[in-house]
Amino acid sequence: MKKGSRITAPRLWLVILKSYRVLSLLAEQSIANTGLCLTDFAALEALLHKGPLTITQMQEKVRLASGSMTAAVDRLEKLGLVVRKSTPSDRRARVLELTVKGKRLATSSFEKHAKDLEALMSAMSEKEMERLHESLKKLGLLAANKLEEQETRPRSSKERARK
Repeated sequence: MKKGSRITAPRLWLVILKSYRVLSLLAEQSIANTGLCLTDFAALEALLHKGPLTITQMQEKVRLASGSMTAAVDRLEKLGLVVRKSTPSDRRARVLELTVKGKRLATSSFEKHAKDLEALMSAMSEKEMERLHESLKKLGLLAANKLEEQETRPRSSKERARK
């Protein structure tokens, strides 16, 4: 980069966007190489790291629509990777747990995927990764607050008319 070239917000946005796109594709390839689809990997990973979850809790973790989540759970259950169990506190609620086979597969798949991500990130030093993490977290929190403010503020009559 030339000395004196200012990094503008639109320029930074493009770098973030392009980086996200290519990193996302590589991460999805990494997951596909484990033999799992993205949905199944996400569900198994959530159960591996968070422990037993209800379908609703899992939906929140992996951000899937209700129908897609149910289909994924049905598929994983049919493969013998998860089981649905009743909870003593609420007989209607069902908790999902990994089976021994599911835990083994989730662990090995996540380890392969983590190695692929580590290899991708090896272009940066530990210090650079810490700075990037801190900066992106700060930016994400600011954007989330701004979005929340927009959603909670009363709309003007012009804005209501456009809807």
